Amino acid sequence: MTVEKLQLTLHATGLKNIAGLGKGTSDPYAIVTLLASGPGEKPRILGKTEVIKNSLSPKWTTSFLFDYSFGKETHINVSVVDEIRKQSDKTMGSAVFEIGDILGSRGSTKAKKLKRSGILYARISKAPPRSAGKLALRLRGIKLKNVDGLFSKSDPFFEIRRTHDGGAGGGSWSPVYRGKHMNNNLNPKWEPASIDVNVLCDGDLNKRIQVAVYDHEKKGKHNPMGAFDTTVNELVKSVGGKFELKKGSKTYGTIAVDECKIIGAETSSVMQPPSAPAVATATAPAAASYQPSIMPVPVPVAGFGNMNLGGQPLPVPVPPPKKATFVDYVSGNCDLNMCVAIDFTGSNGDPRRPGTLHHFSPHGQMNGYEKAISAVGGIVAKYDSDQQFPVYGFGAKYDGVVRHCFQVGNSREVHGVAGILDAYKGVFKTPLIMSGPTVFTEVIQLAATQAKQRYQINPLSYSILLLLTDGAVTDVEATRQVLASVADAPLSIVIVGIGNADFSAMQFLDDFETRSGVNRDIVQFVQFSAHEHNKASLTRATLDEIPDQLVQFFHSRGIMPQADSNFSASKIVIDDYNEEADIDLSMDYGSDGEIALNGDVGCYIDNSYEAGIGKLHVMPPPTAPSGSAPVMAASVPAQPFTFQVQVPQNVTSGQQIQIAHPQTGQPLIVAVPAGVPPGGIFTVSA
Repeated sequence: MTVEKLQLTLHATGLKNIAGLGKGTSDPYAIVTLLASGPGEKPRILGKTEVIKNSLSPKWTTSFLFDYSFGKETHINVSVVDEIRKQSDKTMGSAVFEIGDILGSRGSTKAKKLKRSGILYARISKAPPRSAGKLALRLRGIKLKNVDGLFSKSDPFFEIRRTHDGGAGGGSWSPVYRGKHMNNNLNPKWEPASIDVNVLCDGDLNKRIQVAVYDHEKKGKHNPMGAFDTTVNELVKSVGGKFELKKGSKTYGTIAVDECKIIGAETSSVMQPPSAPAVATATAPAAASYQPSIMPVPVPVAGFGNMNLGGQPLPVPVPPPKKATFVDYVSGNCDLNMCVAIDFTGSNGDPRRPGTLHHFSPHGQMNGYEKAISAVGGIVAKYDSDQQFPVYGFGAKYDGVVRHCFQVGNSREVHGVAGILDAYKGVFKTPLIMSGPTVFTEVIQLAATQAKQRYQINPLSYSILLLLTDGAVTDVEATRQVLASVADAPLSIVIVGIGNADFSAMQFLDDFETRSGVNRDIVQFVQFSAHEHNKASLTRATLDEIPDQLVQFFHSRGIMPQADSNFSASKIVIDDYNEEADIDLSMDYGSDGEIALNGDVGCYIDNSYEAGIGKLHVMPPPTAPSGSAPVMAASVPAQPFTFQVQVPQNVTSGQQIQIAHPQTGQPLIVAVPAGVPPGGIFTVSA
């Protein structure tokens, strides 16, 4: 499993002032809580940002680190809190984000409206692989211009800012360090600053940074006193020198560099092994960032216009000397596409009969095909910019002819994962006759051709084929040859075996690279029954190899990530407040500054297959706190709810199975009653 370290930074705009009449403006800070979404997980507070005094549009400098893998969802709750007095802070609003959802969004930024007022922005960037040390900096101002009126002097402080070439805001600056203000002083000697170089400039000492000076105002509307652009290298070389402070074309004073040096930088550039998954920590306020790491300049690739879309290999230029990672690509303008192929051979059984693989339960329970589409598709879709997906079928007869590749749905592409499911269900309303044999070759060839066509238009395009089947392929050798012929395509193939057939003949897929002689592995086979009751396990198993496959393809062709030069903050999509999920968590604020969860309401994300496509639901914690029963957004019904359960094919009477409550999604363990055969139905009241 490929695990990468990411950092999360936050800012908000237009918050509601809840300080109270005559008490000034709120002093917001943010608390980040990792929510539980799988068996054995527990919610926990990761940390909090610094407090921004008298501000309703705070830009926090604290960042939070996460371990990220493509196939695992990680949900966080961000609570914005007004610091009033110890043990009496007030919540200003909360929002739930999923880390992969942020990373897959344009600019790697996601925004949400808060219940009361305001918008909360969350940005993900890649954490640098090694420590570039700390920048020890001491500045002083000389003859700064007074911007505080005739009868008082300015109270100056300085900020150190970074940019994010082509990122959110189109080159705007975001603070990573904010010093203390000096009262009534136009020649201030500020306190020494210590700033993480990775956070400031991604370890690139020649990357542009900015020093900005403000006149501090108690109400939070600080007045600009000028700024200058520089680099870390320039600052280090300028010890004893001076910079002019400019506001527009006018000079507002001089900034002297009394000390500037880098302390504790690692000399090795080797990527350190990632730590165990699901670990997150908060960094100190002075060592934080709002912007992503710089993407290397793309290396030109020759021959795009003359590319052969058939079986001939694509041109392979000399690879670049430094290898980018999966996160670099998905946040660096890579267009990830998905198509789905579904098995409609007769071995799936009559879909009208309960217990068969294509049967649609009238009680809302998904069959295996629906579960695989919603789980795997739900993750991949986050990285698809247009949300348009081709859906194909194979193994069925139309007009008496067996079709090994036909369109599913009324259009060439459907919108969203819900559109895939609708197209899948709708195919049974057409004159389809389920037939055979099981042939993958045509859908694989079509997916590869379309992937190459997209690649010819955009060299940073990559495709994933999700192929769902109920049995082993009929002609193993023909399938092997086709896979070898398309191994040069920008394509990964995920094959999920549905049902309880003997899939041992599919073993050749797991060692395809070795047996075929092709030096690129593009196939992953997973048997659904091993993950039938664990959605997270299925997504990890199916998507585990894709990051390495994608990186290997682009790297072998010398294609590096690109900055999205057309993106600006105005293009960030702002999601509406979700009444069910964006819950204000109950917190205990200790006198020592420590914060603890007060109960688990809203801390558990429903990660069951039936939770809903593209929706976010919280669920009750595994056990309710002792004493009173808390009110929950997805609370267990007061009266028992009666529903029917279909017995899986490999389960007999007396065995226990795990199901999801149709109303709450809460996992339940039930025993199959005596006399109910595999595929049979029994009633549960819970």
